[in-house]
Amino acid sequence: MLKDNLVMLRNIHGFSQEAIAEKIGISRQAYAKWETGATIPDIEKCSLLAEVYGTTIDSLVRTEPVEGVGMIPPAPKGKNIWGSVAINDRGQIVIPKGARDLFGLTGGQRLIVLSDEQGIALIPDESFMTSLKKTLEYMDRKSDES
Repeated sequence: MLKDNLVMLRNIHGFSQEAIAEKIGISRQAYAKWETGATIPDIEKCSLLAEVYGTTIDSLVRTEPVEGVGMIPPAPKGKNIWGSVAINDRGQIVIPKGARDLFGLTGGQRLIVLSDEQGIALIPDESFMTSLKKTLEYMDRKSDES
């Protein structure tokens, strides 16, 4: 719910109720009522809140429970939190339907597996190969200029 997200986001960003209220032009008491669920902000204030917290209005008003974790905060604008998946005995996972739909992933499609010290990323091989070709072309041009 909105009230839960407001509390989570404010704490994640390290703001006081007074600081957020000042940023969006309301009283601290009005903001406190939003966090308790006594009242809700109008759409214009939701837009300002989403901007301050770096998320979208849609993410601001949704609450996403994750099994074994609890409530998770809204994702930053342009990012998604799809929930959790389990790895089976063969190392396979099921990519959530929303993610498959968003990226047009279908059965049999190849994905490139990338990682850093924080985790793993899956990228459709077509996108990866396009980026790789552009990088190689750029490097070729730079070496020709030298």
